[in-house]
Amino acid sequence: MNKPNLPDRLSADRCVLVVIDIQEKFRDLIHGMDQVLAGTDRLIRFCQQLEIPMVATEHYPRGLGVTVPEIRNLCSPFEPIEKIDFSCAGCAPFNKALNDLNSDQVILCGIEAHVCVYQTAFDLLRQGKQVIVAVDAVSSCSAANREIGLRRTAELGAQNMGVQMLMFEILGKAGTPEFKNVANLLKD
Repeated sequence: MNKPNLPDRLSADRCVLVVIDIQEKFRDLIHGMDQVLAGTDRLIRFCQQLEIPMVATEHYPRGLGVTVPEIRNLCSPFEPIEKIDFSCAGCAPFNKALNDLNSDQVILCGIEAHVCVYQTAFDLLRQGKQVIVAVDAVSSCSAANREIGLRRTAELGAQNMGVQMLMFEILGKAGTPEFKNVANLLKD
């Protein structure tokens, strides 16, 4: 019996968090935006505690506004990468930032699941990255589009995981100083 090809377990020293286009103009248009903001907030604070790097993008901020303050204020300094490509990987500054970090496990959160998140996942998978979509920190303008995006990314080989699930996988075990530092973030 052949074993399926399993991805590597997530490791803090191999991960990068990518926060995609959580911008002001989307606030009232996104299905479950409160959940996206809460999940992204947890992810950012978790990554900060474990010194996991983060890259954020803004899609055409002149028209869609800047990143919402709830996210922008968590990160200092906050220097999002502006893009017009739907895929973050279609943007040279994004690719340079990712290459400079030398991270091969990429956690995606943000909007929209069926457009920018999906296309970014597709391109990063083609580059040989291990892609993880934080399902409770992504959404779209409708629940149907969110589900279509999540289904398609999984079909392509991305790992769809909840925020809490991926945090526990990165930690690997309890009782460590890292675990104790993020214990409050692990509660659902």
